[in-house]
Amino acid sequence: MTLESHRIAFESNLEFPLDDFQRRALDAIDAGDSVLVAAPTGSGKTLIAEYAAACAISRGTKTFYTTPLKALSNQKYGDLVEAHGDIQVGLLTGDNSVRGDASVVVMTTEVLRNMIYAGSEVLDELEFVVLDEVHYLQDRFRGAVWEEVLIHLPAHVRIVALSATVSNAEEFAEWIQTVRGRTVAIIEERRPVKLTNLYAVGEKGNPDFHLLPVFMPDPADDLRPNPEAAKLDGQPTRDRSASRYPRSGGQSPSGRLFTPSRVEIIQRLADENMLPAITFIFSRAGCDAAVDQCLASGIRLTTREERRELRRIAEARTAMLSESDLVALRYDAWRIAFEAGIAAHHAGMIPPLKEAAEEAFAAGLVKVVFATETLALGINMPARTVVIEKLSKFTGEHHEFLTPGEYTQLTGRAGRRGIDDRGFAVVAWSPFVPFEQVAGLASRRTYALTSSFRPTYNMTANLVSRCDALEARHLLGLSFAQYRANSDVVALEDQLEIIGSLLEKERELMVCDLGDFVDYRALVAGTERPGDSAKRSSVENALAQMRPGSVLRTKRCGGRCVVLRHEGGRSGTRILVLGADSTLTRLGPPDFETAPQVVGDLDIPTPFAPKNPSFRRALAGRLRALKLEGEDANGDSAGSNQRGKKQKKTPPSEEFHPVSECPRLESHLRAASKADRLTKDYARLERRVQARSDNLGRMFDRVLRVLEERGYLDGWSLTASGESLMRINSETDILVADAINTGIFDGLRPQELASIASVFTYEHRGPEHRRPPAPRWPSGDLAKRWRAIERHWNSLRSDEEDAGLPEMRPPDPGLALIVKAWASGHDLSDVLDLTDDLTGGDFVRHMKQLVDLLRQISVVSENPQTKESARSAADLCFRGVVCASGVTAQ
Repeated sequence: MTLESHRIAFESNLEFPLDDFQRRALDAIDAGDSVLVAAPTGSGKTLIAEYAAACAISRGTKTFYTTPLKALSNQKYGDLVEAHGDIQVGLLTGDNSVRGDASVVVMTTEVLRNMIYAGSEVLDELEFVVLDEVHYLQDRFRGAVWEEVLIHLPAHVRIVALSATVSNAEEFAEWIQTVRGRTVAIIEERRPVKLTNLYAVGEKGNPDFHLLPVFMPDPADDLRPNPEAAKLDGQPTRDRSASRYPRSGGQSPSGRLFTPSRVEIIQRLADENMLPAITFIFSRAGCDAAVDQCLASGIRLTTREERRELRRIAEARTAMLSESDLVALRYDAWRIAFEAGIAAHHAGMIPPLKEAAEEAFAAGLVKVVFATETLALGINMPARTVVIEKLSKFTGEHHEFLTPGEYTQLTGRAGRRGIDDRGFAVVAWSPFVPFEQVAGLASRRTYALTSSFRPTYNMTANLVSRCDALEARHLLGLSFAQYRANSDVVALEDQLEIIGSLLEKERELMVCDLGDFVDYRALVAGTERPGDSAKRSSVENALAQMRPGSVLRTKRCGGRCVVLRHEGGRSGTRILVLGADSTLTRLGPPDFETAPQVVGDLDIPTPFAPKNPSFRRALAGRLRALKLEGEDANGDSAGSNQRGKKQKKTPPSEEFHPVSECPRLESHLRAASKADRLTKDYARLERRVQARSDNLGRMFDRVLRVLEERGYLDGWSLTASGESLMRINSETDILVADAINTGIFDGLRPQELASIASVFTYEHRGPEHRRPPAPRWPSGDLAKRWRAIERHWNSLRSDEEDAGLPEMRPPDPGLALIVKAWASGHDLSDVLDLTDDLTGGDFVRHMKQLVDLLRQISVVSENPQTKESARSAADLCFRGVVCASGVTAQ
């Protein structure tokens, strides 16, 4: 089938005609380009990924479809099976492995990252990688994985990146192009269904609360705040916190305004045909309470036929669960609400119940879902109305106000394409949030995508294994974090040029015909010593002779650098150089202890464009490839000419200085004073440039230092311990490696190994003032091993503090007793009785994380008994409610 006929066949099967942005994206794929598609939720971005998958199927190549969440992977798998048939589509998430050799394989991003580091041969057949929800790369815990994938994928693989609407999409696409080749940015800011923002506020004396437009109607879509709503900020408030149904309280019992209750809002939406609706509450307990409140108020939103279909969905989704599991999960109470068309959706629920809510809501059977913000990421649940109860949320540590990006993500679900001509976003009034802030949040539709990339212990071990030192630093320099920092550097470089020009003028005014004014001024100040002037002169003479292309050795630039430009004047000679990591630096006499020596020469690419990233990368590549005698793998030489050793000082000379007789001495001194101020400004800006230019490099050096001190590195080589660290993917990677390498997991039965391993995956979450419960250990032997793990963590914390690295989170034994009980075969109700603050969903999530780690231990450990024990432990834990999922082998 030709490219044209394939495209025609694909479009003929679509439910809707292509939008302009979709057509442009498909054109880019047909032209052989990678694409970044930034568009609102529900606009049809997924169609572009499906086209890439169809192209790979027709050509006999492969597409990997990656998502940030296992639940989202499961959903995309089902969608792609429906579109292309079960034989063509596979799934790899850690929990599920279905046809991993299929033409289209859905997986979490971490699975792909691990395949890249393992050098999987299947990558040779790969044509496309879809990065769904790619804006997830700013997640501070997992975001770096997206950048690792983009940097390390084989060059022949094309990228289809799907993102929410971000304000710097062009910048992000330009970065992808620097690391992946030709990339087209497709940006669509228009929503497929128009959104009306509403403000829900109750007023004393009115039978119904007000639903006021946040913005005035305007044909030009000029978002002008509604003056009627703005007037409310000046009115007193009424306290209705003692009402039957909880709501935000006001400040004054005699006030006129109040926050409508959850029940009142749902009843109003039902009366005005604004359902189905998703209400975001940001509290699991709040979501569950809202469901109970609706039931208690008598709200029923379904017909008899709908209730029958809802019961069928519920029974099908929970078929794998035992009767005792269902009792522990309060299934009967959940099903009553579910059949009434009301459901909760949050991380405290087990996957089958969340999947039932998703299926029923998408089918129009469940009319109201009370959800936390976890629903906002990717899951296909469009609504007619989105309600945001509060504009702040608790992060697990403190409360934060919603960002414009979060507001956009949440309200992006309002309006179903092909069903609604308009979607609604309802924000509940609060006495603590002025209307002006609500309008400002709703009017800012985009946010800037940032990077969370930083070198971890596992990442560093893999870089050492795969690259030499210069190449590793080069790869770190390719990150989006460094790319954004380099953009800041360009602006700072412009400021440096301006200040440098002013400084040069003042230095020229300092030049005296009768003698060396700098020497005279230092002598008068008592800071100059005999010999310093001669040394400075020799360094300045050497710098003055430097020419573009001269190669020097210097530790400040990571081992070697090439001269780009000579910036000498009548005094204070400086040179602009490029390091092997593509960083620009200015060097002057204070940067050298002795006169620098030229150790090689390079041809400078033309046109000369030092601010252009492509120019810098090309020249840095030549610099890294240049062979210099006497240089080790890190680019250091035995005879560095950097400053570092203190020189022996001699007393100051008291000879008469000829400059003291100069008639223009006052002018020289004024110029010197201005030059001092400019020099300080210049140095301050240079420090900012250096901090941005090599921040990742410095952190990388600190990680290397910790790894070497703890026995994972020997120079630029991995030790046996380092080889194990390279294969451990965990937030606590180096602590797990410590435990494996010191035998903490050895000699344990599977149930015991699962219990002790849980300290590396579990983390107690809650308010800062609430201390986690004291650990309870099933045996004295496990308690002893726990104390050994604590010693490892304390040692690591000390090493990290010495190196200037952020502290790794401590291991947490809070789940150890529960894991031992579950691995020993106890029912869900038994293990949940052992804790007061663990829901069924929390338990399932923690157990899946533990199972993943146990499987890694079974692969990494060199002890045969430990390997088998870890494998058995994973099997014992992955049962019942833990392995229940909507995905089955087709």
